[in-house]
Amino acid sequence: MKPSNKPRIAVDAMGGDSGPSVVVPGAVEAARRHNLAIVLVGDESSISTELYKLDTTGLDISIVHAGDVAEMSEKPSEILRRKTDTSIQVACRLVKDGAADGVVSAGHSGATAACGMFIIGRIRGVKRPAFASVLPTVKKPMVLLDVGANVDSKPQHLFQFAIMGDVFARDVLGYNAPSVGLMSIGEEEGKGNSTVRKAFELIRDSAVSFRGNVEGRDVFTGDVDVIVCDGFVGNVVLKLSEGLGSSLGKVLKRELLGSWLGRIGTFLAKGRLKRFAKFVDYAEYGGAPILGLNGIVIVSHGSSNQKAITNAVKMGGQFVLSGANEHLKAALQADREILKAAG
Repeated sequence: MKPSNKPRIAVDAMGGDSGPSVVVPGAVEAARRHNLAIVLVGDESSISTELYKLDTTGLDISIVHAGDVAEMSEKPSEILRRKTDTSIQVACRLVKDGAADGVVSAGHSGATAACGMFIIGRIRGVKRPAFASVLPTVKKPMVLLDVGANVDSKPQHLFQFAIMGDVFARDVLGYNAPSVGLMSIGEEEGKGNSTVRKAFELIRDSAVSFRGNVEGRDVFTGDVDVIVCDGFVGNVVLKLSEGLGSSLGKVLKRELLGSWLGRIGTFLAKGRLKRFAKFVDYAEYGGAPILGLNGIVIVSHGSSNQKAITNAVKMGGQFVLSGANEHLKAALQADREILKAAG
């Protein structure tokens, strides 16, 4: 199924709150804008209905039928044990079999992670894959990981997260020598719990450009390019940032439109306000890649709109073209002695 050299992304067409009605046009737009081959996975009839509404002339779009869906009410373990033909399972098997380079899904994130782990598999030597998220800062986008895959992490896991984040920032975001910080409760060495303190020592001795500990207040300053933490802390930071962005937008709208003078100011500053709205819009950043797998898996928000799907698929294509997974394998191999010494 891979006749062309362009990145081929399998898209879970049944994922997300709106399913094919949002996912299909978002994926088609990504194919059009970014020269990608798209495999839409899911109910063939539903996908075809949405494709019929769109102009796909000259685009490399195909459909692979999947007869089942991973329901949000189901546990990932139940899905893997009782089902074989959900759209996310079929999409992951396409990657495992070499028929696609990556997967994008806005569906059940737990099922997506589980299928990535047990169907595609981990890169050799990776102890725990991690969810990475790209967040806006006052300077440039920043990578935060883990944001939910591992609520409890050992120092060795945080060490590998630092390597993963470094490679992702280099290859996918295009940062030269990205700086890496470790989330703690103080900047000084020795701050934090025993896990963070031990992880500090491991990361310090690695090849990444380590800036030491960072605090919660540093997340949006843009002073570091990658921030490493366990999945519990990372998920709290991620959800806090989403809520804060939404709340700031509502407060700003209320204050600006609350008087005639404010409405005039809003009209005059329309361009700036649009840029601010784009800055805090999660859809601009696509999805969260699961780093450490033998293939590319991007998880999008369940409420993703068409733009978010387009950007998530775009990220998948960038991931493929960058060769990030091969670079990650090499980086992990280079630092294996540090892990051996840690036990």
